Amino acid sequence: MEDRKRGSQLWEEGGQGVWRRRRLSRTPSLPAVPAPGTMFRAGRPSHIVLRSLLLLLLQAVGRGLGRASPAGSPLEDVVIERYHIPRACPREVQMGDFVRYHYNGTFEDGKKFDSSYDRHTLVAIVVGVGRLITGMDRGLMGMCVNERRRLIVPPHLGYGSIGVAGLIPPDATLYFDVVLLDVWNKADTVQVSTLLRPPHCPRMVQDSDFVRYHYNGTLLDGTAFDTSYSRGGTYDTYVGSGWLIKGMDQGLLGMCPGERRKIVIPPFLAYGEKGYGTVIPPQASLVFQVLLIDVHNPKDAVQLETLELPPGCVRRAVAGDFMRYHYNGSLMDGTLFDSSYSRNRTYNTYVGQGYVIPGMDQGLQGSCMGERRRITIPPHLAYGENGTGDKIPGSAVLIFDVHIIDFHNPADPVEIKTLSRPPETCNETAKLGDFVRYHYNCSLLDGTKLFSSHDYGAPQEATLGAHKVIEGLDTGLQGMCVGERRQLVVPPHLAHGESGARGVPGSAVLLFEVELMSREDGLPTGYLFVWHEDPPANLFEDMDLNKDGEVPPEEFSTFIKAQVSEGKGRLLPGQDPEKTIGDMFQNQDRNQDGNITAEELKLKSDEDQERVHEEL
Repeated sequence: MEDRKRGSQLWEEGGQGVWRRRRLSRTPSLPAVPAPGTMFRAGRPSHIVLRSLLLLLLQAVGRGLGRASPAGSPLEDVVIERYHIPRACPREVQMGDFVRYHYNGTFEDGKKFDSSYDRHTLVAIVVGVGRLITGMDRGLMGMCVNERRRLIVPPHLGYGSIGVAGLIPPDATLYFDVVLLDVWNKADTVQVSTLLRPPHCPRMVQDSDFVRYHYNGTLLDGTAFDTSYSRGGTYDTYVGSGWLIKGMDQGLLGMCPGERRKIVIPPFLAYGEKGYGTVIPPQASLVFQVLLIDVHNPKDAVQLETLELPPGCVRRAVAGDFMRYHYNGSLMDGTLFDSSYSRNRTYNTYVGQGYVIPGMDQGLQGSCMGERRRITIPPHLAYGENGTGDKIPGSAVLIFDVHIIDFHNPADPVEIKTLSRPPETCNETAKLGDFVRYHYNCSLLDGTKLFSSHDYGAPQEATLGAHKVIEGLDTGLQGMCVGERRQLVVPPHLAHGESGARGVPGSAVLLFEVELMSREDGLPTGYLFVWHEDPPANLFEDMDLNKDGEVPPEEFSTFIKAQVSEGKGRLLPGQDPEKTIGDMFQNQDRNQDGNITAEELKLKSDEDQERVHEEL
C-alpha cells in the first residue's frame, strides 16, 4: 500500500472504517497521532537500526508469553502471548510486509477503547516502517496467518505520557487481541505448489491456449469467496489474453491436464486496492486450488498416437471405406463419456464421408486392421463451444482410444492368398457346378473364431455355383486344386451383409482358411444322372428286368445302381443316392401309379428338346 502521508497531512482511519485526512496539530504539548483504532505510531518513526535491534529481542520473546519486569516495575518491552498458532506457517511477518488483521483494544481493567470488528473493517497497512505505534509494529513481527496473539504494550511503546485526548489516558498500558489474516510484500511473486501431477502429460498450458478448469478460491486465511464446483461447470477461458487476473494467467502456465495446483496470488497481481465486490476485500492475497480439466489451442490439429500396430499391415483405411471399430471416449482429465464396449458391439461407419465428427474422420484414416491408436480431438473438430448432451461439455477436448476391427470398400473383391499347393501336378481345378469337399476355419479379422468344419469332424460339402454357400466363399473355392490351402478375405457384401447372421456381426469382413479335400465334376443344371457314354439303345427293355412291361421302383433302383457301379453313368454328387434315385423315379412315373411304362420313360435331353419345340 502506498504511503498515506502527503505533505503536512496524515491519513487516518475513522470510526466508520473509511479513510479521512486530518491536518497535523501545531500544538507542541499534543503530538499529532492517528485515532487509537489504527494503532499508528505517535510522533516521528523510530530509527530503522533501533527497530532492527529490538526485533531480535521480540523474536526471542514472541515465541511464548512475554515476561514483564520484576513485580511492580514497568514493562520494558511488548509482552506477546501466542495463544493460537496454526499448524502450517508458510511465512512470518517481516518488516516492510503488508498485513491485514483484526483486533480488539482494551485497558488493563478490560474496558474496550477500540475494535476493528466494530467497524467491520480489517486494518490493512505496512508494518515496520513507522506507520503503527511501536508496540504494534513489534507485536506483529514473526506472526503467521491465522495466528492469534495477545499483546501488552507499555506506554512508552504506545501513546506515551500524552495519550489521546478523550480516548486513551496518559501513560496507559494497552492490551490488544490480534488475529492475522493476510501478509504479502511488494517483492512477492505468484507462488505455485503442485499438489498432484498425472504420470502422462500430453501437453502443458501456454499463452493463448484455451483452458477448462475447476477451482476453489479462498483468502489467505481460508475464507472461501468463490468456487466453480458450485456452478456445476468448469471455468473456461483463454490464458495470457487478459481475460484473467495476472496472477492466474501466470499460475496456470505449464499445467498438465489432470494436474492439481495451489496458486497463491499477491493483491497487486489480483484485485489490488479495489478488491472485488463484497467477497474480495482490498489488498487481499488470493489462494486458488485448481484442477486443470483440459487445454487446447484454436490452431491445434488432430493428434494421433499409435498404441499397437500389428505386423504385416498391407492396407490402410482411406476415405470411402466402411469401418468397424471399438472405442473408449474420455475427456482430457480421464472422465469416460462413452464406450462401444459397454454396448457389446462395434461402431460401424463410413470414413471420410461426414458421418462422424471431423476429427474422428481424420483420425481413422491411415489406420490398419487390428491397430490400436489414440486420437486427441480439439473442440473445433469435435462438438465445439456447445458440446453435446450432458456428458460432453462445451469446448471439451476429446480423447478416443480406438481398436480397428476391420474395414472394407464396397468395391472390394474377395482377396485370395495361396498358402500351399500339392507337390504333384494339378490338371483339374474346382469350377462352377463341381461338387467339392473342403475343411475351413472362419474368423473375424481381429482373430475372433466363428466356425470351423473341424468342430464337426467332417469336411463341408457344396456344389459350386448352387448358392448353398456365401458368394465370397463360392468364388474363393473356384480354381483350387485338391490338397491346396488358401486364405480368403471376404468383404461383407459378398458374405452376410449389413445384417450379419447367427454368430456373425453385421458388416463384418470374414477371414477363411480353406483346404480342398476332394472334387467331383458336377452335373448340368437340372440333371440328377448323366451317362458317360450313349445310353443303351433299348433302355426300357434293359430296365424291365422281369420283362412284364412295367418298371417298379425296385427294378429302377437296381438298374441305375448297376450303371453307376459299371462306370456307365453317375448320379448328382452331394446328395443321398437313394433320394436322387427316388426323385428320378418320381420324374419318370408320370401318372404316379407306382410303375414306369415304355411310354412314360424319357431321357431329360429328349424332354428338353420337346420343350423347345413346344415353345417354338
